[in-house]
Amino acid sequence: MNAGAGAGDGQNSSFDASQVSDSEEAPYAEFTNPDNWLLSDKGNGGEALEFLGPGGYKPKVRSPVVIGLISDRIFGDFILEVDMQQTGKEYGHRDMCLFYNFQDPSHFYYTHIATAADPHAHNIFIVNDKPRTAIADKTTKGIDWGKGDWHKVRLERKLADGTIKVFYDDMTEPIMTAKDKTFGAGCIGFGTFDDSGRIDNIKIYAPKMETKKSGFFGKKK
Repeated sequence: MNAGAGAGDGQNSSFDASQVSDSEEAPYAEFTNPDNWLLSDKGNGGEALEFLGPGGYKPKVRSPVVIGLISDRIFGDFILEVDMQQTGKEYGHRDMCLFYNFQDPSHFYYTHIATAADPHAHNIFIVNDKPRTAIADKTTKGIDWGKGDWHKVRLERKLADGTIKVFYDDMTEPIMTAKDKTFGAGCIGFGTFDDSGRIDNIKIYAPKMETKKSGFFGKKK
């Protein structure tokens, strides 16, 4: 799995996220259910980080249970690009999630990309010490994950105006947008509400990145 973090016009910083460890060189990855995550050879051109579904993690408030977090890289403004493959069965809430501006397990944003939109699916959500709340001002009716298909996802976040834009395959028209300034710089992660999937080719572009080791779940792989 290829992964990199770039600092826009500033100093470049890159890492290989396939080396999920607590070494000085590699990103420090934490997982809500580490036994359900593995490095798969079924990536989009190489290895991928795969999650197999929910485990025993129970969040304090209603929110996703499968989270893999790059917990020692702090981003404010950023552009995230990642290849995603959903491996679960087809149903309305078949999803994958992106987590960002993550402060702690009860304070963060996440984007839920799902087959069908409803008040609890296919939206941009805030978790602010209470069950997740949808905040998108625009969404589509849903997306088609397909079977065995890889999809390019892009997320753009700007703190100054609070904008969040999410793109799926078509990088010209967002499938979701929102505006919210509740949370500032924080961590970025990947996962699902309670499904399974694979991620590959992670790229993060940001004008600034802080390195700070955290311990949100106390569980690394």
